[in-house]
Order: sequence, then structure tokens, then C-alpha cells
Amino acid sequence: MNFTSMKELLELCERTRLSIADVMLARESKQTGQPEHEIIEKMKIRLLKMKAAIDQGVTDHSLAPSGISGGDAYKLERYLEKGRQLTGNIVGDAMRFAFVTSEMNARMGGVVATPTAGSAGILPGCLFSLQKHQHYTSEHLMMGLFAASAIGYVIANRSFISGAAGGCQAEVGSATAMAAAAIVEIKQGTPRQAVHAAAIALKSMLGLVCDPVAGLVEVPCIKRNVIGSSIAFSAADIALAGIESQIPCDKVIDAMYEIGRNMPRALRETALGGFAATPTGKAIKNRIRK
Repeated sequence: MNFTSMKELLELCERTRLSIADVMLARESKQTGQPEHEIIEKMKIRLLKMKAAIDQGVTDHSLAPSGISGGDAYKLERYLEKGRQLTGNIVGDAMRFAFVTSEMNARMGGVVATPTAGSAGILPGCLFSLQKHQHYTSEHLMMGLFAASAIGYVIANRSFISGAAGGCQAEVGSATAMAAAAIVEIKQGTPRQAVHAAAIALKSMLGLVCDPVAGLVEVPCIKRNVIGSSIAFSAADIALAGIESQIPCDKVIDAMYEIGRNMPRALRETALGGFAATPTGKAIKNRIRK
């Protein structure tokens, strides 16, 4: 029950007639020797930690220790309450929950790295917005997490998931792909649709550099988490409509790897280029140091 590519994952799903989540669960059970119910319980703990970060974050409007982030999730909440948002309720709350989680991370609160702390807002933002508006159970969300894990597992083994290695495309890009697949899984799309959703989402992030101001995963990272959640829903809708990525998902991942390898060091979480190197970025860095 092992796989190292999306092609192999889909072949497993077709041969066993299982969903991506079920295949990932079976793989984990075989690899670890633990019964599936124990693995599900461990995933439940992670889901509860995601929910705790959101629940705590929606009531905490304080600034991060750096002073450069915090309070924006509250502003978005007030805006959404007016009912004037262009993105609709599901995407609007996904963005809000992604904001909340990322701001919690900046305040050194507890988050679940999916796949990293710097991209930890996207997946819970999408999952808990779906639960709020379409009343999915925690069991549905956990199966979404298993599907996301399968996508992340392939990406991590074929390419990068850290900004230092491959730029923000590797962090926020991977998280967006994972979330898109999770949404399709929860919506009972096919494994093929979930993989295409991941490909479409990741294609939208290719080339994204990692340029954190003052070396902190706050600016521009937090807002990229928010945007990633909206892209995840867009990619899921496209795939659920039966539209497929012309470039196979494995090749999209391989392209991300090549782009990351060729990305200048200054644009890979070193805070030497991009936004970090702007006059404003440098001024923020100097202020924090003082």
C-alpha cells in the first residue's frame, strides 16, 4: 500500500476502489504497525489542535511580539459581518480562519504544521469553513486531512515543502494543493478529481518566492495563507466540474522542484531579497532589532 507519486496513488485507489484518504490510512497502518483506529485518534488530536487555534485566535486581537502582524483577522471578521464580501460566505470564513491561525502562529501560539508552521492557516481555514457552512462532521474533516496528508507526502518526497529549500511555492503552494485535494475528498469527488485539484492549485503558486520581512513568517506570509485558502476552493471547484490539469500533477511537482533549485538564495527564506529587501522591509527589520 505504498506510493511515491500521484500516478501510483491513483493506481492504488483504482485497484482497491478506495478513496485517497482510505489509501493513506491503510498505508500508515501498514508502515507503523498500528491499527487504523489508533491512527484515526491521532489525527483527531491534530484536528482538535487546529480548532483550538481558531477558537483562541478569534478572541485574541493582539499584536505579535514583532508588532508587524495581528488584528487583521478581526478586521476581516467585522467586514464579513456586513455581508458585502465578494467571495461568499464559505471562502470568506476560510480566509478569516486562515488569518486567525497564521496570526496565532505569529504570537507563538500552538498550530499544526500543514506542511509547515508558516503555511499552517490554509488547511484548517478551508476545513472549518466547510464544517461551519455545510455541516460536515469531524469524521469528514479527518478524512480530508488524510487525503491532504497523501498529497503532502508525495510533494515532500518528490520536491520541497520548506521555503528555505524551494521558496514559498514549497510552503504555501504545497499547503494550497493539500487543501484543494482535501476539499474534493470531503465533497466526495473522485481520487482523480482530488489529484487534479492539487495540480491546479500548485500550478497557481509556481515561482512564488520566500521573502519574509525581518526573517519572520508574518509579512507577506500571513496574507499568502489567506489567499491560498481562496485558491484551494477555486481549484477544488474547477476539478469537481470535471476540468483537468493539462500538466499531470507529478510533472507540476517536478516543475516546482526545478524552479526551487534554480531560485536565487536571496529568495529562499534568507530575508535578503524580495519584500524583505525593500526600503520598508529594511526599516521594519531595523526597528525590530532596536
